[in-house]
Amino acid sequence: MSSLRHLLAEHPTLLLIDSASMRIQAGLWHQGEVSWQSSETEAGAGVFACVEALLAARGLKIPDVQSYVFCEGPGSVLGIRTTAVALRIWRVLNPAPAYAYQSLNLVAHALGQTKINVIADARRDSWHVLRLGEPLRRVPTAELRGECVMPEGFRHWTPLPASLARTGYDLAAMLPRLMDADLFHGSAEPDAFLHEEPSYVTWTPQIHQAPPR
Repeated sequence: MSSLRHLLAEHPTLLLIDSASMRIQAGLWHQGEVSWQSSETEAGAGVFACVEALLAARGLKIPDVQSYVFCEGPGSVLGIRTTAVALRIWRVLNPAPAYAYQSLNLVAHALGQTKINVIADARRDSWHVLRLGEPLRRVPTAELRGECVMPEGFRHWTPLPASLARTGYDLAAMLPRLMDADLFHGSAEPDAFLHEEPSYVTWTPQIHQAPPR
C-alpha cells in the first residue's frame, strides 16, 4: 500500500478519477499543484468531460500523465467500470502505472473513528461495511450493528438502516488531510471491486414435458 504523498513523489503528474458516486470527481496534480473537476452527468460522459477539462487547462494530454489513480469501489459499478475501461484504453497509448483505492476506506480514514460502520449498498438486502483498520465485509441488513454512515451521493436499492447518517464524499476536501494514509495499491488491470466473482448456472436446453403420472 502507498500514500498519496508517496505516489506524487514518484509520479508528479497524477490523474485521479472517482466515479463511485452520482458525482464524478477528477483531480490532476501537476507541478506541485492540484486542480479538480466534477460532473453530475452519467459516467459515460462525465468521466471524459472532467478529464478533458483538467488536461486542457494545463495544456496537457494523456501521454503527459505519469500515473493514474481510480476508485475501484464499492459504489456505482457502471461508473467504476466506465473509468476502468477508459484507463485501460489510455494505458495502451500511455502505459503509466495505475493505482486503486476503496471508497469506504477513504471515508473511514477521513472520519478517523474506529467504531463507525461506513456502508454502501451491496444489493440483495446486504451492505458493504468497513470499520477503520478492519477489512471490508459484506453484511446482511439484519446483522448490521452500531452506528452506520453512508457517503453522500451513493445510490441504494436496499431500504436504509434506521440509524443511518450521511457523511460527505468530497475528495478535494478529504485528500489533503490524508496525504500520508496508506490507501492506494497497484492495479495491473483496472476494474471494479467485487467481493467474489459472479457465478453462473449452466443452462441446458430441454423440451418441456408433462410430468409423469
